Amino acid sequence: MAMTFDRRSFLRYSMIGGAAAGTLGASGLLAACSSGGSSSSGSGSEATNPKVQLSWEKNVEFAGEYMAIENGHFKNAGVGTPELIAGGGSGTGVETGLTANKIWIGTSAPLLTAPVILKGSKLMSVAATYQKNPFCIVSPASKPINTPQDMKGKKIGVAAGNTSPFKGLLAANDLTENDVQVVSVQYDPTPLKTGQIDGLVAYITNEPIALTSQGFANHTFLFADHGLPLVAETLVVRQETIDKERDKLKAFIKADIQGWYDAVLDPEKAVSLAVDNYGKSLGLERDQQLAEMKAQIALIVNADTKANGLLTMTDELIDENITALGKAGYKLEANQIFDMSLIKEVYSENPDLKRDLSSITTA
Repeated sequence: MAMTFDRRSFLRYSMIGGAAAGTLGASGLLAACSSGGSSSSGSGSEATNPKVQLSWEKNVEFAGEYMAIENGHFKNAGVGTPELIAGGGSGTGVETGLTANKIWIGTSAPLLTAPVILKGSKLMSVAATYQKNPFCIVSPASKPINTPQDMKGKKIGVAAGNTSPFKGLLAANDLTENDVQVVSVQYDPTPLKTGQIDGLVAYITNEPIALTSQGFANHTFLFADHGLPLVAETLVVRQETIDKERDKLKAFIKADIQGWYDAVLDPEKAVSLAVDNYGKSLGLERDQQLAEMKAQIALIVNADTKANGLLTMTDELIDENITALGKAGYKLEANQIFDMSLIKEVYSENPDLKRDLSSITTA
């Protein structure tokens, strides 16, 4: 029986400061549509500026898209200026927007796309920004939890929306809820600071950063490194878009790649675009956004993307994702959810697209 990875499963407490403090974030795994995105105009092949639904609010999480717009990559590619639609907790998911033909492309994650595909929708993931999803266990540096096995007998704080991913972590490591003491918490990491729990299900780009800024030394391990090697921030489209607008889609992917190279090589500018422009109304805190940018670079850049190019997936990583989806109860073949042929063509046709990332340290 498949686990229920609904939209609430991918909310997390957002520590973005200012006007946005205390809101819920989703860091690549929640997908939502803003109000005002109900019109189908501009969503199909007639679009001058394609509608791009982001997986969350316009913070630094989408720095690559901001850079691609500001540096003219999308215009130079002939796809106009994409309309970036912010996500939000009460909106419609990317997959719903795609199947309803309301958007042209969106950023999502395999755990959200797979169940929709299995219900009959013809959707495909054509690129992956995050090579690892951000779910982690955060614990005090003084009493670190290093592996899932170390959670045995420990009090682990799990917000209601994070129950399913946590169960997936347990199952992937031959553990059950009887092996740990599950403590229901909210998305606020305060119970970890006060010693009420030993560990907390969190996002590597969020709660650990907030705790560090508050002077609480902490330790983390990623779900992706322990049995659930799922990607995130995937570019998802309808199959008909691949079939009918392949060249336009490749042009979009090329521009997006250029934007992400710009972002990872100039994180300060990426943060400025988020804080001062695209996310200005959110009251984003610059230092926190820079910390988040650095954290997500570690999810974006690794040995494989240094060698093959940003947003690519190796065959091995695809196989690992299919296995992980199977553990979550979603049985499907790789060619039902992933099509990396377009991005391979983009890099093959543009040999100068890859840029030197040797200055970026990877784990």
